[in-house]
Amino acid sequence: MFPRDVAGQFSREHGCTLAEWQRDLPGAVQPHAMDQPAPGQAVVHLDGGGRLHLRWQVQPPRQIALVRLPRLQVDFRFEQVDAATRSAFMRRFDLVLQRGGG
Repeated sequence: MFPRDVAGQFSREHGCTLAEWQRDLPGAVQPHAMDQPAPGQAVVHLDGGGRLHLRWQVQPPRQIALVRLPRLQVDFRFEQVDAATRSAFMRRFDLVLQRGGG
């Protein structure tokens, strides 16, 4: 279910609104400190002095017939973070942000 190897830099599309992202992001990065230096950006301070730089941008909704799904493009860039730490961080991050489903 979760990737074993997490690249040092990658992009993802999240199916959420900006308000949902901003509400859920602090819980997803816990217990790590997070700064938001500018709108659409965050820096997560990871163990050992490493950082995760996040940038996000609202995209036009995806439309399927009459259904409109929100989209948010998120860029992840780890700085001075080893592969094991990246993987562990993303495993928890993804669990917190996971949407419902059976």
